[in-house]
Amino acid sequence: MNKSLTVNQLFESHAEKLALKWVAGRSGQAREIQFSPDAVGGAGYPGMPMVAHLNLIQPSRVQVLGRTELDYLKSLGKNSYHDTLSKLFEEQPAFVVVADGALPTDDLQQRAEQQSVALFSSSLNSDKLIDHLQYYLTGLLAESETLHGVFMEVRGLGVLLTGESGVGKSELALELVTRGHRLIADDAPEFSRIAPDVVRGACPELLQGFLEVRGLGVLNIRAMYGDSAIKKDKNLRLIVHLKPIDDDDVRNIDRLMGSQQDASVLEVAIPRVILPVAPGRDLALLIEAAVRNHILRLSGYDAAQDFIDRQKRFFN
Repeated sequence: MNKSLTVNQLFESHAEKLALKWVAGRSGQAREIQFSPDAVGGAGYPGMPMVAHLNLIQPSRVQVLGRTELDYLKSLGKNSYHDTLSKLFEEQPAFVVVADGALPTDDLQQRAEQQSVALFSSSLNSDKLIDHLQYYLTGLLAESETLHGVFMEVRGLGVLLTGESGVGKSELALELVTRGHRLIADDAPEFSRIAPDVVRGACPELLQGFLEVRGLGVLNIRAMYGDSAIKKDKNLRLIVHLKPIDDDDVRNIDRLMGSQQDASVLEVAIPRVILPVAPGRDLALLIEAAVRNHILRLSGYDAAQDFIDRQKRFFN
């Protein structure tokens, strides 16, 4: 289910960052802003942006009026001007913002009061305001899910380490940190679908910077290794599942292709590698190799297919 928040909640949490002032339409403070990652910009239906400049043909949930839009309104004849204002507020946007430091006209304020639509002003440039609003709203409203595992940044790639309790995820994460990679979240990373094919992971505020390692307890990674060892969030690009195996399992692994399949996270397909755990295996090295190989795949190179093609050429 998609999240929602009220106009008042957004104003209270981001008024300072967005340089917002509430001008009119206080009665619209309980109006909900909803997010759908399948739509352009996260709005209600495909092709509908969440935040955009004045648009009455394909209206957004948040309408932004910069100096260009205000000049356009001024250039209209009396009837067209009032028809345009009526159309703007009758579409019931979540709220309207007059940007570029411009002052909302008396007509805008009157329509906002009549239609119970919040009217804000902002000193920010309209393009910058739209970018910031889109970013904040996407983060606040995106569908989310908490997964068990350790979320790391390895060679710039967001990697989720999963596996049964006690398999060694935290120890592996600690080893990766000592090799220069970064911890994002231990145990309960939160993932949000911020676009149709993009899932972003972050750490709950109370757990940020901490890693629990059996025998050592809870470690403060930031205090031990510095700020560079911690990353706030990252897009999820790869899942590595740690799985203890015996000799029979080893013999069943495809030696050419390995154990690779997609996993669904918030209905987004994320590549997953099953990494056998056995005594003597350097898991940190193998994680680094899995990430390097995945980066090559993203660039269009498939080592297994290259190997197959080379054998075919040799035997032909």
